[in-house]
Amino acid sequence: MEEETSTSSSSDDQTFDTGSWIIAQDLLKRRLILEDNFTWIIPTTTTTKSSSQFFVKEDDDIDSNELIRYVGGVDLSFSKDDSSIACASIVVLDLLQIKNDGCFQVVYEDYKIVHLQIPYIPGFLAFREAPVLLELLEKMKHECSPFYPQCLMVDGNGLLHPRGNWRRCIEFFHFVMNSLRFGLACFLGVTADIPTIGIGKNLHHVDGLTQSGVREFLEAEENCSKDLITLTGCSGRIWGAALRSTNDSLKPIYVSIGHRISLESAIKLVRFTCKYRVPEPVRQADIRSRNFLQKNQGIM
Repeated sequence: MEEETSTSSSSDDQTFDTGSWIIAQDLLKRRLILEDNFTWIIPTTTTTKSSSQFFVKEDDDIDSNELIRYVGGVDLSFSKDDSSIACASIVVLDLLQIKNDGCFQVVYEDYKIVHLQIPYIPGFLAFREAPVLLELLEKMKHECSPFYPQCLMVDGNGLLHPRGNWRRCIEFFHFVMNSLRFGLACFLGVTADIPTIGIGKNLHHVDGLTQSGVREFLEAEENCSKDLITLTGCSGRIWGAALRSTNDSLKPIYVSIGHRISLESAIKLVRFTCKYRVPEPVRQADIRSRNFLQKNQGIM
């Protein structure tokens, strides 16, 4: 579940020690790796719908064993009746197996329905959602699953992340300044030590960047053919990219670094796995978690 925009705070969050969360974020951020830190290769072209083989442009001598194979997607779906009840999901796709419909084969899926004790607090989504997602990853590792993902796409932000309301914890000001821009994808990546990519459907106000501004730019006549723009803030820092992942997509998705992957590689892998607007690992995690929750919510 991607972080929502909120201008008001819930009274519930006053009972939580956001100051300690800020310190925890700061400690984790010191371990953040913003460049490629993996051995696999991302294909440079997509597969054909009728073939289960990769065609790698200008790299025909690459062994298929060198190509990335297992890409996971994680998401949380929430009950319509009770927003504290959620279904966490992890879905792993095999990029070497293409079905007749042109979609990647799902080789692993797992779910857990939970009652979340922490409310949604702007800027601190990871402390609400990460524990159950990390539990699903740890279960895969404990079972020595052969499908443990080589990279994880997260329905949520990485570096392209709004800061929390630091005015409520002014005594930790310096910690907050050091802890900015550390979203759910960063949190999961550093904690699980896995390459992660943040996939956002909405853009929150970050360093002068706004969703309306990005959309106006992309919708301008001179930019109608552009499928990608780099998101550079007022500070001059690059926070991520807005990507129109399909030709008929009117709304971009927002891609950002999570951990152990560069923005260039993240964009390349996202493009490769997009059949629709949202990359398939996240799309499948979203669809399947909603279906699982609908069928099994009563078992809690």
